[in-house]
Amino acid sequence: MARGTIRYWAAARDAAGTAEEPYDAVTLAEALAAARRQRGDEPRFASVLSVCSYIVDGKPVGTRDLETVLLADGGTVEVLPPFAGG
Repeated sequence: MARGTIRYWAAARDAAGTAEEPYDAVTLAEALAAARRQRGDEPRFASVLSVCSYIVDGKPVGTRDLETVLLADGGTVEVLPPFAGG
């Protein structure tokens, strides 16, 4: 089990109700599932997460299956909703 930090940006931060929180998980999918459970599977939070991009320890996750993205102890997950503008 790895422990680290999830950082939420923009609309993800608003939906999460916090700018960051710790994770205690092996994969990105597990960390995000725990974050959803912590919020009672609140639909708005789940909806925002479904359109977000993720960066794990500085590397974009892209289209990889979140179950295959391993998390590091002391790592950081950036949760980035779609941005408009430039």
